[in-house]
Amino acid sequence: MFKPMLPTLIHTPPQGEDWVYEIKYDGFRAILYLEKDSVNIISRNGNLLNDQFPEVISFCKQRMTVYAKELPLTLDGELCILESSVKANFEQIQLRGRLKDNHKIEEYVKRLPATFLAFDLLELKGKKYTNEPYTSRKQQLKALFEDMQLSTDVQSHSDQRLQYVEYKENYDLIWKSVLENDSEGVIAKKSTSKWENGKRTSQWYKIKNLKKGAFFVTKYDKKNGFFHVAVYRDGANFEIGLFSHGLQPVERDALIGVIRNNAENEDAAFIYVTPGICVELFFLELYKDQLRQPSFSAFLLDMNWKDCTWEKLIQSSVTLTHELAITNPDKPLFRDRAFSKQDYINYLFFTAPYILPFLKNRLLTVIRYPHGEYGESFYQKNCPDYAPDYIHTHEHEDINYIVCNDDDTLAWLGNQLAFEFHIPFETIDSTGASEIVFDLDPPSRDDFHLAIRAALILKEVFDGLKLISFIKTSGNKGLQIYIPLPDNTYSYDQTRVFTEFIANYLTTSEPQYFTTERLKKNRGNRLYVDYLQHAEGKTIVAPYSVRMNAGGYVATPLYWDEVTDSLSIEQFPIESIQARIKEKGCPFTTYFEAKQQQNFDPVLQFLYKGNMK
Repeated sequence: MFKPMLPTLIHTPPQGEDWVYEIKYDGFRAILYLEKDSVNIISRNGNLLNDQFPEVISFCKQRMTVYAKELPLTLDGELCILESSVKANFEQIQLRGRLKDNHKIEEYVKRLPATFLAFDLLELKGKKYTNEPYTSRKQQLKALFEDMQLSTDVQSHSDQRLQYVEYKENYDLIWKSVLENDSEGVIAKKSTSKWENGKRTSQWYKIKNLKKGAFFVTKYDKKNGFFHVAVYRDGANFEIGLFSHGLQPVERDALIGVIRNNAENEDAAFIYVTPGICVELFFLELYKDQLRQPSFSAFLLDMNWKDCTWEKLIQSSVTLTHELAITNPDKPLFRDRAFSKQDYINYLFFTAPYILPFLKNRLLTVIRYPHGEYGESFYQKNCPDYAPDYIHTHEHEDINYIVCNDDDTLAWLGNQLAFEFHIPFETIDSTGASEIVFDLDPPSRDDFHLAIRAALILKEVFDGLKLISFIKTSGNKGLQIYIPLPDNTYSYDQTRVFTEFIANYLTTSEPQYFTTERLKKNRGNRLYVDYLQHAEGKTIVAPYSVRMNAGGYVATPLYWDEVTDSLSIEQFPIESIQARIKEKGCPFTTYFEAKQQQNFDPVLQFLYKGNMK
């Protein structure tokens, strides 16, 4: 039985011709054993994971005949739930690992399947490869995947539950990808390294994408030597974690001495201290509002403990190149509930990885609400003269549009109280439509059931046409269905043929419910299918945009199995989105990969031939 070889944590990566680098995926380290009569996944701690991850077991068993001549085969790797080709979702894999109910596991398999990412070859045809150099093992592993007709790059959208992790020779490029995607980090591996069973080695190093934050100490655990820390949140002390790692012996002794000198209470377990001792800590991320993998960075001798705030901590988790001074952070935005400008900016910080891909290289129109729900609003297309130099713009038809491609621009827009990010169906670099969107707009929110009915009909049609579709709420009163398309491939004239056909199909199928009538007075209580809105220069509200309505509802991406009669716009206020993403993931995770998979040509061919009536 193999036990994983473990990397050593460092902060400065080794570089040179004898080092190569892999993305570090945030999952469960595991060994995959493929034998003639069995497939088993064994965790780092020796636990069998087959029941929690049946999709990986099933995929391997289905291909048993393909790699039968390679058995017994043993692979080292990471069991992950992928968000992208370079990032895995830690919270989701933790949840899956705890599930015992088969029905719940099956639900997650359909919605958020796991993948075994193989990065090392330990055994092939019964021969041990652990004494071979690392690069030699990787060459054998890649050749094995090619022989098995499996992809040799990580793809989050793929139904291939066993994937190969490639290495890179350029550290700066791979680290840039880590920062852009907020991935866990990088593993540096010596090209000549052998695989050492169960050993923490200096032949492999891990460099983590750590954040830094300011905290104050609240107590010291005398039994295990951990220091508890907090931040100032909503006018009270909020316990956020505990640390011990990273302290040198002299620093530890000094910290314990200061705590004893300022102790306000002591019992058998703890020494409690009055707030005032501030420290800077590294941490990987916030997990359920607690620090994950914190370690000591420095003492903050001149800092006031009340400046160690939750708001600053949230901001520190986003990589901003330019400092942002948030003005009036306590300004209330909604009449009927406590939600401040700072809360809105925190929302943008959290959802940035999910919003920014849809804003990238798009001409942006926003609605500004300088006083939230309490005042007037206005549309903003032109970038204002007072915008900082780092805000990217693009001129089109005498309008100098903002182009929001990064965290800095998104944060600045939040500070301007810009809501409702409206974007066109094409990028500044593309010709033709980058996607098709059907806007299902019922007469009122009370008629939302019509949008549900239309969406389910269209889903059946699109599935029949073998088109990949995504759906989201509008955040107001309707639903919007997306069909991603490869860029620079289809003109708006071509997509109009399709959208008009679908709209007519829907309205002729159930004319009592749906209409393409543009005049509101002639629609009655029917849902308006606006196929004319899909055109050059027209816009649609971007995924995860907040609408400034009384509920503060969000244009929320959905899984198709959520589109039932019980669905409502009111289920998705801004306060619910962070927990939703953490629990369910993002339904649009595979959207951009689907653009390349979309097979739209056969549909157009049928339409042009008049075979679809």
